[in-house]
Amino acid sequence: MRVALLSDTHIKSRAAHLPHWVREELRAADHAIHAGDFDSRPALEEIRSLVADHTFVGGNMDRAFDLPEVATADLGGVRFVVTHGTGPDANYESRVVAIVDEYAAADRPTVGVSGHTHGVLDTTVDGYRLLNPGSATGAWPAQEATMMVAEVADGDLDVEVRRE
Repeated sequence: MRVALLSDTHIKSRAAHLPHWVREELRAADHAIHAGDFDSRPALEEIRSLVADHTFVGGNMDRAFDLPEVATADLGGVRFVVTHGTGPDANYESRVVAIVDEYAAADRPTVGVSGHTHGVLDTTVDGYRLLNPGSATGAWPAQEATMMVAEVADGDLDVEVRRE
C-alpha cells in the first residue's frame, strides 16, 4: 500500500497552490494522510478530490473545517496516529509522542504523523517512530516543499522524503 503523507499546505495564506508534483504523488497513492493546516476550504477540497481514501486532521489554521484533532488509520498492518502537533517547538516531540501513546495499537506497530513545524522529521521517541513530512508547499519557515511517501505492508514501513 502506498501512503502519501503531507502537512502544512497553507494555501492561500502562505502559498498560492499545491505543487504539480505533490498532486501527482497524491493521485498515485492508495491513501493520503494530511496532518493539518490546509488553511483554506479550497485546499482541503482539492486534496480530498485527488485521493479517494484519506485521513485528515485539522491544524491551528483549520478551526472552521470541523476536522478532528487526532485520527487513526490502520494501513498495511501499521497504525498511524495523526495529529497536527500544535504548540511550542520546545516540547514538540514529547507532546506528539504522548498523543501517539494514547492511541497506540497493542497488536501492531504504531507510527505518529504530525506537522506544525514545517520541518522534516523521522525519528524514534519512546519506542514510537515519529514522522513530520514538512510543508508540501514550502510555506515559511520551510526552506523547500516536502512530503513523504510510505510503502506499507505486513507491518513494515518504508518511508521516503520527496522534495522538488
